Order: sequence, then structure tokens, then C-alpha cells
Amino acid sequence: MKNRGHSKTCVVLVHGAFADASSWRKVIPLLEKDGFTVTAVQIPLKSLADDVATTKRVIDAQKEDVILVGHSYGGAVITNVSAGNVKALVFVSAFAPDQGEALGELGGRFPGSTLGAALAAPVVLPDGGKDLYIQQDKYASQFAADVPAKEGRIGAVTQRPIVEAAFGEPSGAPAWKALPSWHIYGDADKAIAPAAMKFMAERAGSKETVVLKGASHVTMVSQPKAVAAIIKHAAAWGQS
Repeated sequence: MKNRGHSKTCVVLVHGAFADASSWRKVIPLLEKDGFTVTAVQIPLKSLADDVATTKRVIDAQKEDVILVGHSYGGAVITNVSAGNVKALVFVSAFAPDQGEALGELGGRFPGSTLGAALAAPVVLPDGGKDLYIQQDKYASQFAADVPAKEGRIGAVTQRPIVEAAFGEPSGAPAWKALPSWHIYGDADKAIAPAAMKFMAERAGSKETVVLKGASHVTMVSQPKAVAAIIKHAAAWGQS
């Protein structure tokens, strides 16, 4: 989705696993209202490398400076993007891996995530890979406990799978070592342990970290104003 506003800054939004670009539907109008150009990437979720390549193509097409935003697994995607027009990173309930780290191992270092137990039996693909889904009856409590039940149910039914191997791919050189980053997450997140996100934000030298009390994993759905606000803070950083 795009809107050419008056701002010289573009916001590129990258969704996470078990979701799609429409997960940003409540944040997009808040950013567009302030004149930002907004593009929500639809990543294939078939490998980290492919998702990074897809995102980079979108970034390369922008004519403005880019604030790159990632939710959940999308945080690993934005960590691995190298593009000269990206000026800042925003991690929304997201992974921020270091070089060589795989998300499965990184997430498992910290207690608090119950995602593994909520997954359905993997779907075997023709190439031998496996697609992962969250069990529909566990989706709302696992992912979206603080959104209306109807929205949680729609999320459960429309979820997009991620290939299992993506959680084992080692991350490359992290963009957050070269770029300023902002981090926001909920203290009731069951998909990525809040302790893990605290660790990753501190390691990345976060310019600002916002912890939303009682918020689930889908903070951009349950608290879009807070998410839009931190994106705007990132966009304003360094400007006179």
C-alpha cells in the first residue's frame, strides 16, 4: 500500500510469520495522516534470504529516505537488509539477531515463549520442507490476547505459514550495528519472550525502548498509536 505524502521519509513495513502485510492496517493510516509515504511489504515466508531480497527490492524502489520497520520474524528480515537509503530501524515485538544467530536458538535462550506448544503439525511440502501454522484454536491466546475476539479469529483463519527452515537460517551482519534502532514490545508477549526482546534492544543500543503493559505479540494491532508514535520518533531523529 502506498501514499505519496509531503514527507521526504518513507516507512517500509515488514510483517512477521503467521501474518501478512494487512497486519499493519491500523498503523498505516496514522502514518499517512502525517504525510509519510508508506509501503507494506508482502514477504513470501519461504526463507530468510528470499524475504530479505523481497524487502530490499521494495526499499530500492523508494525515492525517499527509509525508516524500516519489522514485526516479529520481520525483525530478522530488517536486520539483514543492507541498503544505503535506510536511515533507521524500528523493531515491533521483533527479533533483532546478531551475526550467526538463528531465530529458533535465539528465542529458546529465554523462558516465556509458548509458541512451540501452540504450533500445529507441520505441513510437508513437495521439496521436503515443512510449513508451520499456529493451531487455530490457540491463535488468539498465543498471538493476540488483547484484541477483540472477532479480530483474533480472523487472524487465526487467514494466517500465512512460514517454512520451518527459516528459524534455522543463520543471520548475517546486523544492520542495527550501523543504524540507530527503536524497539517496542508488550510485557505479555507469548510468542517472543519479553526478556529476549529486552536483551536484543539493549544489545542493539536502542535509542528508545517502549514496553507496553499487558500487550500481546500483535502490538501494531492492539496498540497502533503507540507503534506509530515510535516510528515517528525514529523518523524525526537527527532532523533539525
